Amino acid sequence: MTPGRYVVDGSEGAFQPGSRGRVLANRPGIVRVREMQRAETQTLLALTDALLDEVGVAQRFTTNDLRDWHRRWLGGVYPWAGDYRQVNMGKGGFQFASAHLIAGLMTTFQRDVLAECTPCEGMDEASLSAAMARTHAEFILVHPFREGNGRLVRLLNTLMALQAGWPILDFSGIRGRKKQEYIGAIHAAMDRDYQLLETIFAGVLRRTRRTATSSSGGRP
Repeated sequence: MTPGRYVVDGSEGAFQPGSRGRVLANRPGIVRVREMQRAETQTLLALTDALLDEVGVAQRFTTNDLRDWHRRWLGGVYPWAGDYRQVNMGKGGFQFASAHLIAGLMTTFQRDVLAECTPCEGMDEASLSAAMARTHAEFILVHPFREGNGRLVRLLNTLMALQAGWPILDFSGIRGRKKQEYIGAIHAAMDRDYQLLETIFAGVLRRTRRTATSSSGGRP
């Protein structure tokens, strides 16, 4: 078993014939990991560009939005895109929410998290970090989709930041030791302790500001 790979129990764990168990069964018949990564990245970039024009600063996000984005992103690749997963999943010894609980958990996520943390118009930096940390953690702990949960919630966080007047978020600093800190922060969030993840998102905002300043030639 490759370290970090999902452990899946159920039919959605099927792999594409000819991929040697490395690529999920998919509509285009892609068998190479890098080709699938390119396909998923290209469609995610296209969706992000589209949502930049569609999402308003006063929009309160819903679970229907998330399902729609997931479908628009991966619908041309996977037949189950936009649907909550029907299989149990774990990663690195950590088990995500049981499949039969997901619909109810996402209803709670919309009522208790999305409704309280969005829209983000007018939020200061600390409030935005807290809102993004909470939405990110609770979504990841449910892990409602078979594939793409991390990227989808980063898209959600980016749109939240845009509502608050920030540029597109720079998550590139979450790697190496910071990636291990991120995993620890997700585990801490199981007890509704979001402080570690808030610190990580504060760092994401700092890096985003530096990146934006650098790309603008030093202008604030």
